[in-house]
Amino acid sequence: MNGDLRRHPLKAMHLRPRACGLRPRVLLCAALAAAASPARAQSGDATALSLEQLLDIKVVGASKYEQSQKDVAAAVSIITRQEIKAFGWRTLADALASLPGVYITYDRQYHYLGTRGFGLPGDFNTRVLLNIDGNRVNDAVFDQAYMGRDFPVDLDLIERIEFIPGPGGAVYGQNAMFAVVNVITRRGADVGGTELSASYQHPQSSRSGRASWGQMFSNGVDALVSVSALRSSGENRLIDFGGAGVSGTAVDFDGERDGEFFARIAQGRWASVLSFGDRRKDDPLGTYLSDPLIPGQYQRDRHLLAQLQYQNSFAGDTLHLSGRLFSGQERYSAPFSFGGTPTVQTGSSNWTGGEVRLLSTAWARHKFMAGLELQANTRQDQTYEDLAAPANNVMIPGSGSRTGAYAQDEWALGGNLSATLGLRADHNKTVGNTLSPRVGLIWNITPASTWKALYGRASRAPNVFEHDFSYVNQVANAALDGENIDTFELGFDHRATDGLALRASVYRWAMRKLITLETDPATGLAQYQNGETVHADGVELSAIQTWAWRGRLRGSASYQHPRGSNDSVILNSPAWLGKLNYSQPVAALGLSIGYELRYASKRVALDGTNVDGYWLSNLNLATDKLAKGLDVSLGLYNLFDTKYAYPGSRNNWQNALEQDGRSVRAQLSFGF
Repeated sequence: MNGDLRRHPLKAMHLRPRACGLRPRVLLCAALAAAASPARAQSGDATALSLEQLLDIKVVGASKYEQSQKDVAAAVSIITRQEIKAFGWRTLADALASLPGVYITYDRQYHYLGTRGFGLPGDFNTRVLLNIDGNRVNDAVFDQAYMGRDFPVDLDLIERIEFIPGPGGAVYGQNAMFAVVNVITRRGADVGGTELSASYQHPQSSRSGRASWGQMFSNGVDALVSVSALRSSGENRLIDFGGAGVSGTAVDFDGERDGEFFARIAQGRWASVLSFGDRRKDDPLGTYLSDPLIPGQYQRDRHLLAQLQYQNSFAGDTLHLSGRLFSGQERYSAPFSFGGTPTVQTGSSNWTGGEVRLLSTAWARHKFMAGLELQANTRQDQTYEDLAAPANNVMIPGSGSRTGAYAQDEWALGGNLSATLGLRADHNKTVGNTLSPRVGLIWNITPASTWKALYGRASRAPNVFEHDFSYVNQVANAALDGENIDTFELGFDHRATDGLALRASVYRWAMRKLITLETDPATGLAQYQNGETVHADGVELSAIQTWAWRGRLRGSASYQHPRGSNDSVILNSPAWLGKLNYSQPVAALGLSIGYELRYASKRVALDGTNVDGYWLSNLNLATDKLAKGLDVSLGLYNLFDTKYAYPGSRNNWQNALEQDGRSVRAQLSFGF
């Protein structure tokens, strides 16, 4: 899954998308001007929340307890269920790509998240922590955060997504280097009965269905159960395999299968959540430099997560106790052919653990939290099987644990000034002890204006794949050390009018001992090694405008400038990003519309050439006026059939990975 299985020079054809003629600053001006401008009111129903409702949403993913958005020591963004419906997003990556400073890469196997200029090809989201209701999703072999169809919860079951950029290591420890993504699921009371949904997307021949039931009972029990499934044939396309000296049409090689189960039951102080996902993605590109145009090559992930939570209050509601027990399993398998030899690589991880934390408001002007988290990785096994010569099989067993203790204090200093001070100490057998501090100074100048000055550090120990995996084409590295990042950020939030909110953030981060796949000088084989220091400066500007008639516009523009040692260029890092998301009701037609525009500037590919920038438009039309309980939507993705590509990694024959053209998706949902 992570890294190269074979090392060959890549000489793939450079696929160049259509050039973009407009400058990024045009998008910035358009976004901010459009957000500030008035619009003619219309009646009718729409999916957008008012600005007041949006800003009143509490955030739990930043500090593991509820905070108002202005008190969070981060430039937090929230994506609501209403937005997911309005824009027809079907993966977590699609939703997150609408946010400032975020971009995605897709290699027809996995979706990878780039944040604030960092998204190295072949990095499997190991530097972003992904949670479902506070429960870690990143597995214990590859440290992977699942952002596409491999995410084990259907997007229709999400109530909101919290995106907390910057280091979260002071609270979460491992993986929380560039961001924490916390997915909050719906409750049984939100469903209030049965929901059935079916969709079809062309030309991928993608069919999906979902059945959900939820209810709040008179005895206080809240229950939700849901099953989902997807089958997709994908598109047939002509592919050049570059250094392999092969090209041809990959027919029926791009299919995908996905099945999901989700259950949640809660009563009073107790809540339990179970999620399971089983996703298989066929491979048309010869991933890991495998034999081109060979049928039956795919990657499969089965992910099981369980969590039991408890909450209670004592001492006149000044002391809050939270505890949870959790467990997880990941089963990865990948059959590929190399030089005519069939092989299978697997990664199997089991983990269990617990966490307890106390939150006290007993001391005047202080909100103090302390916690302890333990995770036992009881299984971290890797295998590589040569099906033609079983004597060559490799089995690499593993196990381990991690322990973290943390504390944080929100201290009201007076004069509308407050400080957030946090520190976490972690221990694991690979790198020993690490410390992750956090400091935030928040000044509420007026009820409408807030300044935030932030500093944070986060660390990541190498995962067992990077540290231990060894076979004929890769060698382990027992001396591999962890990497860490320091981030400084200055942010300003301003409520300009009742319907308009503005935000500006400037930041600088520096990552040391970056773990990348290099060449072992002793053997000439691939090996994960600690490399150069990488640093970046960036600016993010954004605006949200809502109107009384429930229209909503969100726009942002980001500039990011990452560099390595000696001012070297960072791969797959667009300097400019722009986003516009607009939704409104059209009462005369009984419709709501959601229009999305994304811009990304050029990115440097593995061979040093540029993959061109692009503009991408998506349009979603929806109505609930045809029949009671019936929702109908029509999504047009890549509306103008833009030709664009993402940079490939050392796992690909291709230097650039061409993306899909226009597609159409129809969905029917019925609730009763």
